Amino acid sequence: MSHDAQIIAAGITTVFDALSIADVNPKGKRMQQLPGMVQVIANANAADMTRAEHRLHLRCEVCHPDTLSVFRDLVEQPLVQLVSTMDHSPGQRQFAMESKYREYYMGKYHLSSAQMDVLIVKQVANSKIYSDRYRKAIVDICLARGLSVASHDDATVEHVEESAGYGMTIAEFPTTLGAAQACRRLDMRVLTGAPNIVRGGSHSGNVAAASLAKEGLLDILSSDYYPASLLQTAFTLGAQLDEHQAVAGTGLAKAMTTVSLAPARSAGLYDRGEIRVGLRADLIHARAVGTLPVIQQVWRQAKRVF
Repeated sequence: MSHDAQIIAAGITTVFDALSIADVNPKGKRMQQLPGMVQVIANANAADMTRAEHRLHLRCEVCHPDTLSVFRDLVEQPLVQLVSTMDHSPGQRQFAMESKYREYYMGKYHLSSAQMDVLIVKQVANSKIYSDRYRKAIVDICLARGLSVASHDDATVEHVEESAGYGMTIAEFPTTLGAAQACRRLDMRVLTGAPNIVRGGSHSGNVAAASLAKEGLLDILSSDYYPASLLQTAFTLGAQLDEHQAVAGTGLAKAMTTVSLAPARSAGLYDRGEIRVGLRADLIHARAVGTLPVIQQVWRQAKRVF
């Protein structure tokens, strides 16, 4: 409920709670906790305890031995609406530089250099054994069930061609300009992290989301790890777009589609995402202080929830 309060205060009326299948942390208990986490979210929704509507986004780490079996169990949950496949093993995609992988996980999980050496060898080996096979199986299951499915951290044209070939329609966090350009050619929607724009760049040293926006290659913004970044980034992008528009204010309208209409359509939700007769009355009232939005009120299905 605390998470839900943060979400609604950020002006988010539909949230995809992202649950990762796999655990890089050698001491972690994520895999054991997953079924309970899914059930708690379902129970809260059913009991009308939340102000935002909660859906599930399963983030499938395809280099983990147990990912496919756990996914098959969790995908039966009706709240699952979005799935992404990812491989965070070192030496490719987000962690093309092994040094970045070491820096990130040693800091996050307080691992020693020796423990990192063991983890790296294990992750690389598991990626070779499982990643390609699990990625294909998961995408096939998603397409058969009509679920939206995204690639993750595509770094090369070949990565994008592979993802599009599987039938994926969303490219989650392409790491290079070339990959994003390939997504546009192959009709994949480019999703980037709003915190990337707020902080001025990627924390992993990959392409800046602002650069993709300037090239017209940004379709969807994700809140990632910072919910309030969504609306803030839309206002920032709107101001930038207005500098090149003949009519003032049209830039914000265009930027807002990256956090409303575009993600709703890509996730298969056609009853929300814009203000139009016949759709849900999910609305926010905000005022701008410079390019910083300050939420005043929020409505979900015409009911005031903030």
